[in-house]
Amino acid sequence: MSQSFPSLLTALLALPTGPRTRHGRPVWLGPNAALGAALCGALVCAAPASALNVRVLVAAAPQLTVRVPVAPAQPGAVRDALTPPGLPAAPPQMTVWTVGVSGGQLTLNGQAAGNPTLYLPPSPGSVVEIAGKPYRGGVLLRVQDGGVQGVNVVDVEDYLRGVVPAEMPASWPAAALAAQAVIARTYVAARINPAAPFDTCATESCQVYPGLKAEKPEASAAIDATRAQVVAYAGRPASTYFSSDSGGFTASSAEVWGKELPYLRAQADPYSAGSPRAGWRVEVTAAQVQTVAARYGARVGSLRAVSVTRLSPSGRPAEITVSGDGGTARITGANAGGFVRSLGAPGTRISLSGLNPLVISGSGAGHGVGLSQYGALGLARAGQDHLKILGFYYPGTSLSVLAGQRNGGGAVLAGSFPLPSAAQTLALALHSRGEVQ
Repeated sequence: MSQSFPSLLTALLALPTGPRTRHGRPVWLGPNAALGAALCGALVCAAPASALNVRVLVAAAPQLTVRVPVAPAQPGAVRDALTPPGLPAAPPQMTVWTVGVSGGQLTLNGQAAGNPTLYLPPSPGSVVEIAGKPYRGGVLLRVQDGGVQGVNVVDVEDYLRGVVPAEMPASWPAAALAAQAVIARTYVAARINPAAPFDTCATESCQVYPGLKAEKPEASAAIDATRAQVVAYAGRPASTYFSSDSGGFTASSAEVWGKELPYLRAQADPYSAGSPRAGWRVEVTAAQVQTVAARYGARVGSLRAVSVTRLSPSGRPAEITVSGDGGTARITGANAGGFVRSLGAPGTRISLSGLNPLVISGSGAGHGVGLSQYGALGLARAGQDHLKILGFYYPGTSLSVLAGQRNGGGAVLAGSFPLPSAAQTLALALHSRGEVQ
């Protein structure tokens, strides 16, 4: 080829519209369709590895460094890169791009790319490095607010290989890891949105996704064992929220976010125990409390008292009354939990005492909605499989499978069967431990 790889790739990837698939093969659209079709096989445009790719925002900066393969990866390349030195073949040769922005367009190594977006599609076994971290799949680069966003485009199952061990210790029982794999897959499947610039992010605001280096064999085994499985409700991926520790009682979505979902309800959770946050205490100065209270609309002057005056069905504050020399105010509903978390409490199953400092005593960590990871651990140790764990934390839902992506829309599900009821799961778990319900 007479052109260098970066310039050739730029010509291919700067097409006005991206590739669509037909019968499993990419179809390039737009005035440069003939060029795209001619070059596709020679570069990195292999057929998709599966029916569903996820776009994960992994980096954003004025300038990003990206390392990409100079040729298509061979099957097994990712596996080889993870095995001990001396056993596998060497990883594919990589080339480095320094990606910046000039005049609203991307630049590659200081040269104009002539487009605000560049896309290197994923291919079987492909690896890219974005801002110093290796990821499976491909990369989408785009201009945003004068800087560069790096979006990892990756098969949903490969995405999970980075997520699951980052969200749950890989040393935990297989059933707990399998439950985490299913809810992580469901969480991202519910967020597939081709109209958005990306589907999800790589931080705690979404799901933690450190990429290739986070992968663990135990987590990957759980992902493989539950391949394509998702929790469904009314024919769509459910909202599978989860937290570290429910504190002994899950919260409803209504009390935490003001949105009621029938399968995210408040219920006793006796197996969520033994976490590092099973019991804790936080002290907050009166001045800090007053500042946070003002952000929630409770401007009462110098504080005189702060108390929980109404509890939610899960035992979390539904109303907090703040009194001062300027009057009395109440923080209610979802804002009550938000107020507690803003004071630095790790969870919201709490009691209040004192004033300066205000003492917050509580149990659990996180919002408490949906699956409790320490509860999943407890149920797994009691001999329950991942279906019973999911049925307990998302009552009234079904297990379904991903079957691809609808044109211009989100994930398509195929087939389903009801998960075990929460009562059945709890009864089985108690019986396995010789306890009386």
